[in-house]
Amino acid sequence: MTKIRTRYAPSPTGRMHVGNLRTALYEYLIAKHEGGDFILRIEDTDQERLVEGATEIIYRTLEGTGLIHDEGPDKDKGYGPYIQSERQATGMYLKYAKELVHKGEAYYCFCDRERLESLKTEVAGKEICMYDKHCLGLSKEQVEENLKKGMPYVIRQNIPNEGTTTFTDDIYGEITVDNSELDDMILIKSDGYPTYNFANVVDDHLMEITHVVRGNEYISSSPKYQRLYDAFGWQSPIYVHLPLITDENHKKLSKRCGHSSYEDLIEQGFVSEAIVNFIALLGWSPSENREIFTLDELIKEFDYHHINKAPAVFDMVKLRWMNGEYIKAMDKEKFYEMAMPYYKEVIHKELDYRKILDLVKTRIEVLPEIKEHIDFFEELPEYDIEMYTHKKMKTNPEISLQVLREILPILEDTDDFTLDNLHEVCMKYISDKGIKNGTGLWPIRTAVSGKQMTPGGAFEIMDILGKEETLKRIRIGIDKLS
Repeated sequence: MTKIRTRYAPSPTGRMHVGNLRTALYEYLIAKHEGGDFILRIEDTDQERLVEGATEIIYRTLEGTGLIHDEGPDKDKGYGPYIQSERQATGMYLKYAKELVHKGEAYYCFCDRERLESLKTEVAGKEICMYDKHCLGLSKEQVEENLKKGMPYVIRQNIPNEGTTTFTDDIYGEITVDNSELDDMILIKSDGYPTYNFANVVDDHLMEITHVVRGNEYISSSPKYQRLYDAFGWQSPIYVHLPLITDENHKKLSKRCGHSSYEDLIEQGFVSEAIVNFIALLGWSPSENREIFTLDELIKEFDYHHINKAPAVFDMVKLRWMNGEYIKAMDKEKFYEMAMPYYKEVIHKELDYRKILDLVKTRIEVLPEIKEHIDFFEELPEYDIEMYTHKKMKTNPEISLQVLREILPILEDTDDFTLDNLHEVCMKYISDKGIKNGTGLWPIRTAVSGKQMTPGGAFEIMDILGKEETLKRIRIGIDKLS
């Protein structure tokens, strides 16, 4: 059996879009599910779009998500170079393009920009340019003369006007297109660099790639790829085209939405394991009815034949829920480490951060929510006395004032200000007064937090604040209610 080899071949043009990350993830899972190799190849043939530092983003993202490549620019296993500009420098792409010219499957084109502009037409409101094979008619002598003169040229694929081209995709099945719909695409650009499409085919063949995974927007280009494989006499790889990812409004997920890249999501407080888990389900359905998977579990479960054709919706509500589940299950020390930057933004006092963060660990969906849950520990916020009214707890400002006046001296006389003892002291007061727990505890919690909702109850908050701050806040409550 042929060893499976997949490749992730990003262009270093900025942050990694979740669609590209899904492609990388699926390629990784296809390879690892069968004990194959996952290769990283940097496609920098479009020199104008390159962004400084983008290659480092690619490495950082793959490392952060656990998608560790077996081969790549930093791990040459004999198929390198793994950066296209370095491969181009060897002259290999031009060599292969000239081989196609020799076979009549490609030709030199010397048309200038003005002539190409004149070929543009509008179809259904879109401007298209189908090349008219003008330079295919040049004689061998004319071509050689133009080359000698140093005339700028490109090399184009020669696609017949008649007949059809068929290729097979493992998700979408057999697809046939009329050759008349296919343009003679450029293989070698005027700057000597190969186009993305041509370099893809040559590199995939030379690197023995068995499965090519990409978005279904490339289905329309695939017949051209297939014709190149056929022209060279090479075996084509297995094609796996992935469904479109849309936002909640079923529009293509764009950079403007604010959560379209891996780094956007990390900055918004999502954890990498949850992002990977969520993205795995954008188009793939596991055989069993479950949603939480570790990367190792995904490797074991992933069968690419279960990829759907229908567009996948990027459901932010679901991602937030999933992220919350990962935070709940997270090791405490790891959670403290990830939470501390948010903690330090709002709390500058010497307080027991472990106790505070333990209160919020099961209550948040994304890390930045920590701040709004804990900011009252730093300083009592301004609040309205209407917060002391709670019908279910059978309390109002009058009852609350009475409770606070009665509990204050009891707490003043309490030296052991620990959680267990505070619980015992307050519950004894409630029992002695013959009132419901909520009637006694709601006013205390409101006074010490100044918030309608808190991550912990009255005892936990008083334990963390300490005696002096607790008494100060209860006195403020009494003053407000008086």
